[in-house]
Amino acid sequence: MTDLLSKTKHLRRHFFGNSALGLGTAALATLLTREGVASAAFPSSASGKPLLAHYHHRPAAKRMVSLFMSGGPSQMETFDHKPLLAQRAGTDLPESIRSGQRLTGMSGNQARFPLVGSPFTFSRHGSSGMEISELLPYTAKIADDLCVIRSLHTEAINHDPAITFMQTGSQIAGRPSLGSWLSYGLGSSSDQLPAFCVMISNNGQGQPLYARLWGSGFLPSEHQGVQFRGGQDPVLYLSNPAGISDQARRKLLDRLQELHQSLHQQTLQPHLEDRIVQYEMAYRLQQSVPEVADLSDEPESTFALYGPDSRQPGTFAANCLMARRLLERGVRFVQLFHRGWDQHGSLPRGIRNQCRNTDQASAALVSDLKQRGLLDDTLVMWGGEFGRTAYSQGPITADSYGRDHHPRCYTVWLAGGGVRGGKVYGTTDEFSYNIVENPVHVHDLNATILHLLGVDHTRLTYRYQGRRFRLTDVEGEIVHDILAT
Repeated sequence: MTDLLSKTKHLRRHFFGNSALGLGTAALATLLTREGVASAAFPSSASGKPLLAHYHHRPAAKRMVSLFMSGGPSQMETFDHKPLLAQRAGTDLPESIRSGQRLTGMSGNQARFPLVGSPFTFSRHGSSGMEISELLPYTAKIADDLCVIRSLHTEAINHDPAITFMQTGSQIAGRPSLGSWLSYGLGSSSDQLPAFCVMISNNGQGQPLYARLWGSGFLPSEHQGVQFRGGQDPVLYLSNPAGISDQARRKLLDRLQELHQSLHQQTLQPHLEDRIVQYEMAYRLQQSVPEVADLSDEPESTFALYGPDSRQPGTFAANCLMARRLLERGVRFVQLFHRGWDQHGSLPRGIRNQCRNTDQASAALVSDLKQRGLLDDTLVMWGGEFGRTAYSQGPITADSYGRDHHPRCYTVWLAGGGVRGGKVYGTTDEFSYNIVENPVHVHDLNATILHLLGVDHTRLTYRYQGRRFRLTDVEGEIVHDILAT
């Protein structure tokens, strides 16, 4: 409220001080506002300045990386061991367990819902004795660094609304993403790189991903995620056209900035400042991106840690290595998307391949951050948009089956950044179908993430269309039991 009043007073003084028509123009502006022509002025972090002058409380994490497994990894094949499913394989899921819960159109018309157990072995790891599947041998080695939440639940049952909900706190497209909220509230620790960067594995599988998932929604556009790609041109349209030198580009931006500033003084339109910020960031990226994307200074031990794929631009392993380089250079939030976890059929083969492509690099990122002294204040998150059903979608054969979408309970893990390592939180029933202890809603997860980063989720808001919006909407409770202190 203080920021809003300060901004309003500044605008009022500027408006009357520069208006040749004084009160007459003010009256006209009022009429235009009633007609929906003039836009209200809201507090923002225009010109690259974060909204928050200070953290709401002492942060445990200064930065974050999200490893998003798009498609919905099966919790029963990875972190939520359910031996009863193997014992009762082929029998129907009890109606008392499903209790009329909704199903997708893909399995809703099945005559039966036969249970199917995981063929993969689970073992206990670390001093915590955490149970982890044989599919994740590298992740198992960092068990004591992990906080595994087995009781996450969401509201959406299909991919697009579920992914949108995980990223923005709403199933309806158009809200700002988590990274955009962090950019808006906290800004970047780097003058040369954006606060929010995004990478997508080039595995060519799975559901499509849309730029709005890392978009700024109604926040100023400077807060949208900047997508990095593998190859010689990591950020599209960043290079100067042929025949344009750096000096010519600098002169062009200087003159363009003068024009925008002149127009801004006349109109006070905030989007003009946003344009200046974007142009200047693009210019700085021309200098910083080639350096951060050049892996020639990485020792052989680093590539051995992340695996052979880390030498191939655009792979998940290479993106994990790039994420570490961005984080240590001051980027606030890095998000990696890896598609292909949507195994409605041939699940054993499909999930084995997905784990093979992601397990080593995911664990390597945690280990690499730890050995560099960065894990303590870097929050790492791994997970998808929902889980999978205990019953098989379609037929069960000796070596194959599928699982449908399941929003009622699924697993994510966190590491570093103020969470308790070696911790398993939440319990599901014997079918991994319902939560029986310590449920965690997506809003609770996002409230906890913001808390770890020094932000009160109820106070990081933006006024839009007559109301104040926030990442957690009107819900969200901090999960104190998973915090290290």
